[in-house]
Amino acid sequence: MAKTTARATEPNADTDASATTTSEAAESADPAAATRWLSRDELAAWLANSAIMISLPAALDARMQREAQLTFFEYMVLSVLSEEPERTLRMSDLATRTSASLSRLSHVVGRLEKRELLERARIPGSGRRTVATLTETGYQVVVAAAPGHVKAVREYLIDELEPHDLAALRRIGTAVDAAINRAIRRR
Repeated sequence: MAKTTARATEPNADTDASATTTSEAAESADPAAATRWLSRDELAAWLANSAIMISLPAALDARMQREAQLTFFEYMVLSVLSEEPERTLRMSDLATRTSASLSRLSHVVGRLEKRELLERARIPGSGRRTVATLTETGYQVVVAAAPGHVKAVREYLIDELEPHDLAALRRIGTAVDAAINRAIRRR
């Protein structure tokens, strides 16, 4: 990590004289030479965002487990289902909505099924199509956990930001999500 972070601003982003040109980088066999390294400002923004990506979910997860005996991801699964008509969603759609792989989702849904918070059912027809349905018990659990979750989101993020920061955060989140979705569609 130290080499990656140290090289993040190489060549010297503050001066053009020592910067490697695109043609020089293309001629080099070293992949690092062809890398468009982050400027100091870009690196600072990336590291601040990394803290949000790593620390915020961990803090929300710890708090959710302590207060509601759910992981943050389990809460998100239950929450998404609670907002659906008939509290039911195809597993593939639930995976998309929770940004999870089907494998991870299936494992978590299995745990939630054992706690009788949701049920899975196969959809008749060809293929391996399955729906998840939130049970009444699951609905009561997510409703009880929601106020604590909202309080944590406010405490850790929302209430720390000015209105213009919220607008910027929304723009940034939307742009990043769109970039990720474009990359996924290209695969």
